[in-house]
Amino acid sequence: MGRAQRSPRLLTRTGQWLIYALFRCVESVLAMLPMVVVWYLGRLLGTLIYPLAGRYRRLVHHNLRIAFEGEKNEAERRAIARAHFKSLFANFFCGLKMPLMDEKSLLKHLTCEGIEELEASIKRDKRPLVNLVMHASCWEVLTQIPSAYVRGHKPGAIYQAIRNPFLNDLVLRRRQKLGYVLFDRSKGFSEPMKFIRAGGQVGVLVDQHAGDHGVWCPFFGRLSSTTTIAALMAMRTNAAVVPMMVYDNGPAQWRLVAAPEVKSPEAEMTAEGLTNAINAAVEQLIRRQPESWFWVHNRWKTPKPSFLLSNYRRGIALPEGMEPSQLKPFELLIRSPNWLGDACMAFPMVRAIKKGRPDLKITIFGEKKLEELWLAMPEVSRYIAKTPKEGPFAVAKKIKASGIAFDAAVLCTNSTRSTLELWLAGIPRLVGFRGSLRSKMLNQIIKEPKKKTDEIEHHARRYMRLAAGIGADVEQPGLWDAPAAELPNDGIVRIGVCAGAEYGPAKRWPLERFAEVVNTISSKHAAVHWQLFGAPGEKEMGEKLSSMLQAPHENLVGKTRLTELIAKLRGLKLLLTNDTGTMHLAAALGVPTVSIFGSTCPIATGPLGDRHIVIRHQQPCAPCFERECPLGHYDCMTKVTPAEVAEAVEKAAGL
Repeated sequence: MGRAQRSPRLLTRTGQWLIYALFRCVESVLAMLPMVVVWYLGRLLGTLIYPLAGRYRRLVHHNLRIAFEGEKNEAERRAIARAHFKSLFANFFCGLKMPLMDEKSLLKHLTCEGIEELEASIKRDKRPLVNLVMHASCWEVLTQIPSAYVRGHKPGAIYQAIRNPFLNDLVLRRRQKLGYVLFDRSKGFSEPMKFIRAGGQVGVLVDQHAGDHGVWCPFFGRLSSTTTIAALMAMRTNAAVVPMMVYDNGPAQWRLVAAPEVKSPEAEMTAEGLTNAINAAVEQLIRRQPESWFWVHNRWKTPKPSFLLSNYRRGIALPEGMEPSQLKPFELLIRSPNWLGDACMAFPMVRAIKKGRPDLKITIFGEKKLEELWLAMPEVSRYIAKTPKEGPFAVAKKIKASGIAFDAAVLCTNSTRSTLELWLAGIPRLVGFRGSLRSKMLNQIIKEPKKKTDEIEHHARRYMRLAAGIGADVEQPGLWDAPAAELPNDGIVRIGVCAGAEYGPAKRWPLERFAEVVNTISSKHAAVHWQLFGAPGEKEMGEKLSSMLQAPHENLVGKTRLTELIAKLRGLKLLLTNDTGTMHLAAALGVPTVSIFGSTCPIATGPLGDRHIVIRHQQPCAPCFERECPLGHYDCMTKVTPAEVAEAVEKAAGL
């Protein structure tokens, strides 16, 4: 039993040793070859691997598009990608050979720039140094030839231990032999700061994604999690911040550049301000030779689960004078529900998501009939419409044809088909609720709380779980109610009536009762003008109701496009309605409603907020959600009287 428990560890350690042995064999081969031969062999290998690199090649293209879209066309970016693979492999193998060479031989391959200026500033200011180190070209130069750039300081470096203990020990021994004082990153930064205060010179890597611990700063104009370690260490030790960049300079030749000191432009020095200045300096150094930087690293990684940035401790920091509108956008696609009412109930979710990060640009994808609805929402930038005849492949092609490189997508729908459409479109992060087959295609599943069988959750609150699951602050004010529309100041009180319901008669209060309410109120309040609304298939119903009214009114049933309906609703003091999509639209536009419910459930689909009144006479059989009453007598609707509805309308409209 004891042997069985130990064997996995033994196998792991054996495997690590075998990797170490293979590494030393490769070194032995490289030791026999001239550096220029190693360089050319690496470039040849990079050329061969580029078309086979798969996801790494796609990552390089993705990163280059973020950095240079609008500056360089696709052909130019692909040329940089190919050159990058050549540079990457050439410098990787040359970097393996460097520890096997003496310093004098290595210096023959190196040209330095800015070192004299650095040395002069050190003598003048007598300050310690924090060197900014980047993954560019053969950055192993910085570890193997400290004499090329260290002037008057003892060199130090912060390192992250290699998982293979044999390789880790080898690297540490070699760097200590060169005179470096090494600090394990996992043990904190108090020791390296003591070292700096004592006149040391420490290198800190600053060009990698910093995960949940970084501050979100622009890098090539796109928000990216960035380490504040270099800035904090420099501020606490009064050290100068000097970038050190390595460039390709010909076959097996490199140029080491000591760039000017980085300073925060802000009047009061802050870690965030200095970190922004560091990012700007690093970006400018990369632009001088973009093919040599480490593009296979996911610098603009989409964090999981919270790719909205409301919950991050360090948050977002923009350079002084930069507006959020100047950031390159984080592109989000939201798959709309298919029905008007459901889409309106998703509005609070979209508001919460939009507030989640300043660079967010929202595109809605959904049925053609909902396009005007979503484009009327200020948080939405674009709409991609589909028709019922389009299959998943056609839909995916349409999304790709939009030319938008979406970073993520959120699905309000629950179907496997709608998930397949976005999966085929190649969107890298798909977020939604668990389903059967669709779960295999989702990259991020939003868990639903366990609840009792009789518990009912409002659709809008369920959608809001999607927003919370990706990092939105769902408790902030202003999400559930749209601002109230500014009404015309003409003395007319406009009240809408939506007496239909496309779903079926079980949701319709009798027309004669609507007519009684309208006539009763108008007999007491002459300033009230009524507007009748309904779907195109309800024109006959609208004409019938119109003939029953003895009050000034306008019959608009079946006569308005969605944009026209939105404009009309915004001019209303109140909407009297059944449980309809128009009810949800009015609520989403900030229009108060008086809603009559019967076969459906206001807890699940009623309008939310203090502006709305729901009238319902609960029956033992309700909610049944049937199109027609199974019992034939519609008690849930007929128990609602015109008198109580008229009283509610007068109260809500302030009559």
